[in-house]
Amino acid sequence: MASVIRSAGMRGFRGVVEQFGGDAEALAALHHVPLKALDDDDVLVSDVAMAKLLEGAARTLPCPDLGLRISEYQDIGILGPLAVAVQNSPTVGAALECASQFLFLHSPALRFSIVEDPEGRAGEVGLCYGSTEGTPPRQASDAILAFVHRMIRVLVGGSYALHSVHLSHLPKAPARRYTGFFGVEVRFGQDASLLRVPRSLLDRPLQSVDDTLHEIALDYLHSHFAEPGRVVAPKVRTSIDRLLGTSPPRIAAAARLLGIHPRTLQRRLAAEGTSFEVLLDDARRDAAHRLLTRTELPLAQISGLVGLSEQSALTRCVRRWYGTTPSAVRAGGAPRVSGARSRGPARRALPGT
Repeated sequence: MASVIRSAGMRGFRGVVEQFGGDAEALAALHHVPLKALDDDDVLVSDVAMAKLLEGAARTLPCPDLGLRISEYQDIGILGPLAVAVQNSPTVGAALECASQFLFLHSPALRFSIVEDPEGRAGEVGLCYGSTEGTPPRQASDAILAFVHRMIRVLVGGSYALHSVHLSHLPKAPARRYTGFFGVEVRFGQDASLLRVPRSLLDRPLQSVDDTLHEIALDYLHSHFAEPGRVVAPKVRTSIDRLLGTSPPRIAAAARLLGIHPRTLQRRLAAEGTSFEVLLDDARRDAAHRLLTRTELPLAQISGLVGLSEQSALTRCVRRWYGTTPSAVRAGGAPRVSGARSRGPARRALPGT
């Protein structure tokens, strides 16, 4: 079944087409894209139809750099409610992880990941865009990678030491158009489309962040937008949050709250690519971070509130989560990490962690 994508990705299409004297509505009708999608961010459009529209318009106008031009009309607001969580993340890495975790709100087929540097250089990583449905078409790939580039510039307030850009396609526009847009060397016909950046960028703190707003935004996203295919896991996580600090957080207790047998619950979680233990670990990590950074409670008391039997257990967990001590976290030495690790293979989202 064909996937869909929010029409927010088309913001700017009408403006670019009209700049070239074209008829945006006629092009949309020709490629079976709803006319409403030209001016409304929240229309669900077939990703195949949208890709054909962008490629067709690029040929017809002609405008071989259509994707780059569209991105210049877009800002982080096209991410909808996800934009609030991204902008209020503690670091660039946390913002990118958050965006990756909830990218399915924009399109279930889109994937964004942080990968090892394709050129094998130590201290560098790739910010990689792709799709579960094969290599993205040229204009869509240009538009999305250009948007990521512009979004990072907004998050850090300017340059972010971009080293080079890899694109999986061969250009229709002159190569100098790409180098002019990104400001660095652009290599075409590569294995994946990505931005090569210093690994240290991931730890770069964002300015003017509101931690409370970030938490509210994440809670809203988790409660209103369950990832496709994940039905039980969000409910179990909510049950665990209720159990922490009040009773032992065991799978039997969570199953009782949900009205199903523990073995059935285990099977359903496994089918969704996670487990009770992973969800419990995520819940403990988030609760511990909140209590360490927002209260002055003794470490022994915090241990009990996150369902650990003794302070030494808390210390071991914090070292595993953050590579430091509870006291260092309390002093501001570790950013809050979102719950993106709850899904099996995605557990190691950032290379080197």
